[in-house]
Amino acid sequence: MSDQPVEILVVDDESRLADLFAAWLTSDWSVETAYDGESALEQMQESVEIVLLDRRMPGLSGDEVLSKIRDRGYDCRVVMVTAVDPDFDIIEMGFDDYLVKPVSKDELLDVVERVQTRSAYEADIQRYYSLVSKKSLLEAEKSDRALEDSEEYAELCEQVDSLRGQVDDTVSGLSDHDDFVGAFQDLPGEQ
Repeated sequence: MSDQPVEILVVDDESRLADLFAAWLTSDWSVETAYDGESALEQMQESVEIVLLDRRMPGLSGDEVLSKIRDRGYDCRVVMVTAVDPDFDIIEMGFDDYLVKPVSKDELLDVVERVQTRSAYEADIQRYYSLVSKKSLLEAEKSDRALEDSEEYAELCEQVDSLRGQVDDTVSGLSDHDDFVGAFQDLPGEQ
């Protein structure tokens, strides 16, 4: 994980609410605000890690903004923050979490922490599986003697053990079913 503050984009056509959410978050994160869908898309960049997105906005709706963010390939977490109660249409939508307004400061901070933890976990687990597959390949191709003599292999084994510990710690830190499922939903694999 980098030492840079997480970039959060708050998108809501109620500017007072967007500014309030931003104020709640600025002590721990670098936050930008957008008051409509068009300016949200203009402000999107690779450094944005989390988008807090209102669903019902004039012009481009939150659903349309979400669709465009995903179509453009931005690797960010999106939390829908909205007065619209969830319906079955959410099943096909590519968001990571959903908050129904009114939202308290604690709820907002909790959801941002949660989706940030998932991002870190995904990066760790992808790296872990990459290293494990390399280790397995070397073990299948090389003799035990060659493996014992290799500093690179010893280092690889240490990295695998270390990452296994981090992944296990994060799994035990995912406090409920939603966190656990959320951590896995975007991992590449069988569709």
